[in-house]
This record gives sequence, C-alpha cells and structure tokens, in this order.
Amino acid sequence: MPTWFATLAHALALPEVGLTTVFVVAFISATLLPMGSEPAVFALVKLNPELFWPAVLVATVGNTLGGAVSWLMGAGTHRLVDRARGSATELQALRWLERFGPKACLLAWLPVVGDPLCAVAGWLRFPFWPCVAYMAIGKLARYVTMTAGLLWVFPGVFTP
Repeated sequence: MPTWFATLAHALALPEVGLTTVFVVAFISATLLPMGSEPAVFALVKLNPELFWPAVLVATVGNTLGGAVSWLMGAGTHRLVDRARGSATELQALRWLERFGPKACLLAWLPVVGDPLCAVAGWLRFPFWPCVAYMAIGKLARYVTMTAGLLWVFPGVFTP
C-alpha cells in the first residue's frame, strides 16, 4: 500500500476527523448517488472501538438527513412536473406505495431501492416529518445490524 494512502487512511480514522467523515459519507450515500457508507462506519469502529455508538448515531443522522434531501428533491420535482403539465401527475406503478404511506420509508435502508424510495415519498407528498422519523428508525436498525454483524464476522479489536 502506498505510504500516502496509509497516511490518509490513518488521518481519516482519527476520532476528531473520523466522525465527520462518516457523517459526510453517510449523507452523500443517502442521496441518489450510488455509494455505501457501511465501510466507513465499520473502518472507524474497527480502528476506534469506543466509537461504536457515536459512529452509528452520526451515520444514522447523516443518512437520514440525506434521505430528507431526497424527499425534498422528489417533492420539488413533483411540483415542477405538475406545473409543466398543467395537471396532477401520478405513476400507476407507485399506487401500492400509497397504501403504506410514510411507513414505507422504513425501507429506506434497502440497497438500490431505499434511496430512491425517499424521493418517491416526496413525489407522492407523504408527510415530511413522519417520513423522516421512519427513515431514521430503518437506518439506525441497518447501521446497528451491519456494523455489529461485520464486527462479529471480523472479530479482533471490538467485543460487543
């Protein structure tokens, strides 16, 4: 491994920088950009076991805020499309989602479909705060499960 990369990885893993890095990566990965934040959380916790809960909570907040931004993008897009078409729009394929309402945002943690789901919730004009609350619950469960699971599979530094 090149020396510069090892130095950079070590600097980003420092507790005072690592949590900020986890927040930024989690936020960006919750928008429609294809990226995962679990490796950043796992790496920080593996190097700093005492940061398990702070890292999980910071990642949850960052990922939830990113989901809220996606919700706002979906709501804004809906308004623009309605204005351009001169009438309300609704996609047939999304009718099943309307049955679940904001609770569908519990699934925002799912790979591939989770992040667009937040935008779709905004598009369908689901209530913002209930959606954010359900996103947070689902994302917290994912980070706890994924990080604890990875630490179990790759033991050594941290013992839950």
